[in-house]
Formats: sequence, C-alpha cells, structure tokens
Amino acid sequence: QVQLVESGGGPAQARGPLRLSCALSGRPFSSYALGWSRQVPGKERECVAAISWSGSSTYYTDSAEGRFTISRDNAKNTMYLQMNSLKPEDTAVYYCAARPVLGGSYYSEATNYQYWGQGTQVSVSS
Repeated sequence: QVQLVESGGGPAQARGPLRLSCALSGRPFSSYALGWSRQVPGKERECVAAISWSGSSTYYTDSAEGRFTISRDNAKNTMYLQMNSLKPEDTAVYYCAARPVLGGSYYSEATNYQYWGQGTQVSVSS
C-alpha cells in the first residue's frame, strides 16, 4: 500500500514563496516517477511539474516554468515543490502523485499517475 501525504499548503501572498512537501511511504521511493498536480473547482486536474525517479529529468507546465522548482530526496522519501513569484491564479488544491517506473521517465499528464495524496490547499492573495 502506497501512501502520499502533502504538507506546506496554506495562504500566501502574491509574489511570495511557498514550499510544498510530499512524503511517500509503503514502497521504495526511488522506484517511482513523481509529480505535482493542481485542481480548481470546475476544471480538470493539471500536472504542473514532474520528476523522474533519479531527479535528473523534470517537466514544468508553461505557467510553472521559471517560477516553480520540483525536487526529490530519495534518502528522505520526500518530494518538494518550491513555488516562487506566486500569482492569485496559482490558487488551487495541490496534489502529489506517483507512478511506478522501470526507466528514467517523468509523466506530464495527471492521468498517468497511479497513486495520489489527499491534496493541500494553496490560496494566493494579491
């Protein structure tokens, strides 16, 4: 049984930073590709960042490129999303997700992921 637990969400100021964390338990952390997705009411869940099992390959959606940084610490079974220069439109529920992999891929579509956390709310005010 794989469990993902997000933390670090909450209120934030526009143009400010916020860091999300995701702890994975239940299976060897390094055998998973990981990603961060977000969802607002009435819209589909969107993958904003993804990272390969080694951390050597990353993906960002256009709106996150240059402002968000995804990283992972396989020794701590934890993934991070550093968000800088936040905008009100970044307000959403953020989910971490995992997919077992054998190679060095990342997955840029939310539908590719098999395991999900419960989500953490990020609210950015101007």
